[in-house]
Amino acid sequence: MAVTLVASFLPDEAIQGVLQFGVAGFTVEKLFGAVIASVFCLLVIKILLKLTDRALRRVHLDKTLKKLIRGGLKALLLFVGVIVVLGCLGIPVTSLVALLSVIGLALSLAVQNFLSNVAGGLQLLVSKPFQIGDYVEAGDCAGTVQEIGLFYTKLNTTDNKLVQLPNSGIVSQNIINYSSEDRRQVELRLSASYDAPPELVRRVLGNLVEAHPLACREPAPLIHVYAYRDSAIEYLVRVWCENSNYWTVYFDLMDSVKPVLDRAGIEMTYPHINVHLMEGQGKKEEETSP
Repeated sequence: MAVTLVASFLPDEAIQGVLQFGVAGFTVEKLFGAVIASVFCLLVIKILLKLTDRALRRVHLDKTLKKLIRGGLKALLLFVGVIVVLGCLGIPVTSLVALLSVIGLALSLAVQNFLSNVAGGLQLLVSKPFQIGDYVEAGDCAGTVQEIGLFYTKLNTTDNKLVQLPNSGIVSQNIINYSSEDRRQVELRLSASYDAPPELVRRVLGNLVEAHPLACREPAPLIHVYAYRDSAIEYLVRVWCENSNYWTVYFDLMDSVKPVLDRAGIEMTYPHINVHLMEGQGKKEEETSP
């Protein structure tokens, strides 16, 4: 399949150039010039790579990205060196470049998904939406970032599962980084009976938040009536805390809300329907029933 594709795209000049080289052969002068060109190219490549290494050490980039830049530059320099040496040998370089271009096109079509993952990995390394150790949500998966590779990103879930996500899928979806900021806001929504005065409910919830040692005093906690539902009043509680203490503050408040409200005589209601039977209607039903 690949050979047929290459042959269909390959120009006639490229084929003729390669065949002419096979007939021409080598000469001593060409070999001597090729050796000198090879030594010169290797020296130039070595110097350029050292300069590149020195420049990369001064730039704050990911190690994987640095290796990729150095490897790509080395491959490009070697390719140029090979072209120069082949030109000294008398090989038709133009035809060879055309041949390699067509082969590269065929290979790129064959490994399209592979290249999309590489492009996604480069985008993650350059933009840095998350780092190793961050807790992120990418698509339908959430976990702690263990490794950011060129092709896959590894996440460790809360139930200790190692998930490998293709980079092309990550960059095409929304990424939520829960560890990027120093503070997070804990949000609770609670329901209380209409019989309980809102001022009392807000005061009880405020005392509960202020008593927690990990809750931040600035910005001040927010406690308000959020909505009037059919069977209860819904209250909104928002409190800031350090990022590392988020789940501790969240579960501590959730565990303490009902006991605190019970001690204050505040009922946490649930959806229900009250049926009131009028005495007159009851007698009327009894009279009409057989």
